[in-house]
Amino acid sequence: MLPPEIIAQLAPTAIDPRPVLLAVAGPTAVGKTALTVALAQQLATEIVSTDSRQFFREMSIGTAKPTPAEMQGVRHHFVDSHSITENYNAGRFAAEAEARLAGLFQRHAVVVATGGSGLYLQALTDGLDDLPAVPPAVRQQLQHELSTLGLPALVAELAHTDPTAHARLDLQNPQRVLRALEVTRGTGQPFSSFHRGPAAVAATAAGRPWRVVKVALTRPREELYQRIDQRVIQMLGAGLAAEAEGLLPFRYHQALQTVGYQELFGYLDGSYDYAEAVRLLQRNTRRYAKHQLTWLRRDAAYQWVEL
Repeated sequence: MLPPEIIAQLAPTAIDPRPVLLAVAGPTAVGKTALTVALAQQLATEIVSTDSRQFFREMSIGTAKPTPAEMQGVRHHFVDSHSITENYNAGRFAAEAEARLAGLFQRHAVVVATGGSGLYLQALTDGLDDLPAVPPAVRQQLQHELSTLGLPALVAELAHTDPTAHARLDLQNPQRVLRALEVTRGTGQPFSSFHRGPAAVAATAAGRPWRVVKVALTRPREELYQRIDQRVIQMLGAGLAAEAEGLLPFRYHQALQTVGYQELFGYLDGSYDYAEAVRLLQRNTRRYAKHQLTWLRRDAAYQWVEL
């Protein structure tokens, strides 16, 4: 459970009587589900998922989607809310989640938001960067380069043209890298230069009918890595390979461009054997957790809790 000093921050004050969105972040396998369910029970409230892959009904095992038993009767919004056949992004999610919160805050003084997708959680808590329109030809050229040169070449370009974005983005996610490069190429300015500064974030926060309390969960590194390795084995035992095979027709969908499925697509293609797929899954998931922690540490508003 969270420390008493954080729980105390959830109460309304005379200075700011607004209801609270409690944002609980942390790396994969750290224990967000168990803790937020316990919190929601303690606070008699509901949970808004900000996990960009748990939205999709067709993706369950590889996303560590909470089971009905794990939810323990706590309502989770935006789990199984969309189909993989839809185009869904952080902007749409933020708009839909804000509308959902308007109703939830009529019944609850605190609502919990949680998920491992930093961009989607940030979209809800801080708003999104105002990015310029880019000619479609720029994106098409980058897609061609991705298929012919591979992701490492584009990551190297990003490191050269925008070191700031290179340091903060998930470099294993082709869609994130392509988006940064298309803005940089299309405008001649670094993608990171369009990042909203503290003043814009503060203005967004002040204008909302609810305030945000941010908490980041962590564990000792070796313990976290052991949990990740164990989770991968559990997912595979639960049928992750079969789930990935069923998703092969959608393998280029944005939601499938991250760790968890790409490694199994390579195995299903015959590029390597099952043992190598397991090794890659565990290694890449550990790397993803490291990136999630790096992302969270950029935001000084997070209060860190070690489990």
